Amino acid sequence: MNDSQTTLLEIHCRLVRLYGDPILHPSGEPVAALINTILSQNTNDRNRDIAYQQLRVQFPTWEAVRDAPLETVIEAIRPAGLAPSKGPRIQSALQYITEEQGGISLDFLNELPLTQARDWLLSLNGVGPKTAAIVLLFALGRSAFPVDTHVHRVTRRLGLIPDKTSREKAHELLEVLVPPEHYYAFHLNLIALGRQTCHARKPECHKCVVREFCDYFNDQKQEED
Repeated sequence: MNDSQTTLLEIHCRLVRLYGDPILHPSGEPVAALINTILSQNTNDRNRDIAYQQLRVQFPTWEAVRDAPLETVIEAIRPAGLAPSKGPRIQSALQYITEEQGGISLDFLNELPLTQARDWLLSLNGVGPKTAAIVLLFALGRSAFPVDTHVHRVTRRLGLIPDKTSREKAHELLEVLVPPEHYYAFHLNLIALGRQTCHARKPECHKCVVREFCDYFNDQKQEED
């Protein structure tokens, strides 16, 4: 085990003591996870959930969403924001899945090697590494590490990945660095740290339980000295 892995495991243990050690229970519904994640782009969880609920109430099946007039889908998901973009993206994804699989199901992804499953998801219009990783991890329980804005910010500040690392590249680096058995808990706990303490603006370093490992904190401390 190298120094970076040792540091990461210590960070993980401290975050588990603070936030808990959540256990992954895959939903088994990869299509739902895909649509939910598309809705979550550039909005908060509350607005995403409202939009998702409205979509499911108005259209009880994914086939109904796929075949509905576009304007009615856009109106249903309007609370999530960017509905004129997300509506076509959702319908396009459902149409593509139908054309490729003969129906709306992503269960076949479980039968593919991980790399192929990820590549298939990335072939969908509007699906990037984060969305693909969320579907694979949260719905199917496969070894993928999603990097959202909080995970990206916190891991760069901690120095787990280089400061100028793109979010896309961060997926690759963190999937190598983080042990797969910790993907789920570490992902959720980094988000909690990002929301509660390591804010984008004015991070509250004084109350952070992992500040001694943090490049950002140590740099700020040196400047003050």
